[in-house]
Amino acid sequence: MNNYIKPGSTIGIIGGGQLGKMLSQSAKRMGYRVGIFDPGQNCSASQVADFHCQAAFDDQKSLAEFAHQVDVLTFEFENISLESLNRIVEEGAYLPQGSSILRLTQDRLTEKEFLRTSGVPVADYYPVSSYEELKQGLEQLDYPAVLKTRRFGYDGKGQIMLKSEDDIEEAKQLIDSAPCILEAFVPFDMELSHMVVRNKQGQTRIFPLSENIHYNHILHQSIVPARVCEAVANQAFKLAKTIAHKLNLIGIICIEMFLADNKILVNELAPRPHNSGHYTIEACQYSQFDLHIRSICGMTLPQNKLLSPVVMTNILGQDQEMVIDQWPNHPDWHLHLYSKGEARQDRKMGHITQLAQNPESILKTLKKIDNWSYKS
Repeated sequence: MNNYIKPGSTIGIIGGGQLGKMLSQSAKRMGYRVGIFDPGQNCSASQVADFHCQAAFDDQKSLAEFAHQVDVLTFEFENISLESLNRIVEEGAYLPQGSSILRLTQDRLTEKEFLRTSGVPVADYYPVSSYEELKQGLEQLDYPAVLKTRRFGYDGKGQIMLKSEDDIEEAKQLIDSAPCILEAFVPFDMELSHMVVRNKQGQTRIFPLSENIHYNHILHQSIVPARVCEAVANQAFKLAKTIAHKLNLIGIICIEMFLADNKILVNELAPRPHNSGHYTIEACQYSQFDLHIRSICGMTLPQNKLLSPVVMTNILGQDQEMVIDQWPNHPDWHLHLYSKGEARQDRKMGHITQLAQNPESILKTLKKIDNWSYKS
């Protein structure tokens, strides 16, 4: 098999957070060695990997040295220097996913233009680099609208909801800090996501549709199967397949979507494992991490199946101690802690997965737990 990376070979992961940790755990089960490239001392992924290159992400020399120690490279987050990646690939590093997918998804404007030209429905948008362009954009899209930085935004960071002219001063500050994109506000009924994986042979596997509940722009819970009708599920599936094909995807991607009036709009792409796919570890035959490793190592992708309905709940810094104290009383909790150093407010410290035929009962039980910050 061409480009088959055999067990015993070394997988290099750029990024050492919880996604890198779970990728490492999956790879280690399959018999691979794992190296981590991350600036953080004792980062989550380094705790389960074979070695850790501790260096800044823009340290070209260290990245090149790291690439020479591994047989295949992958990444667990998007905001990597394209120049650095392209240089090590030119020098012989093997990066099956390529860098073009990062070029598309690092910039919200480029991403939106790719989706639109691919025939994928998205919210109306307008590029904004000045106050004049903001005024022009608002004339076209009207209030309410969402102003976002084109790069480096996550969990609600780098974005402002514009409800009226009262929000313009705050918007000016964001525009002064970075190029932006103005998006029409979507009064959605539900947020959804599909995890999609594809290999070099073109085999595509789409994980079950996830219904995602956010608080303060941070994912709280993923419910699978999503509570939608068959027609909506089919829409989402077809769009996911189209995007994977248009991207010539290798590896895994998360496609985040809005459901509004029974129609799907694609919001964002994340070309890596994703928080809303963590349920796959217990609830599917193969997890998102397993299939990503199989894809980048050149293997056939197995058919996959949801073994049980499931609810995944994030654990934030303010809830970690409470969850640890409650865990012994909940034998149905599959607890995952990421072993991060400081449990800060709103920092993702772990997650709980619960399997049940009736997710509604899980949701009701969790809401009754004292001191759960999401209740406020």
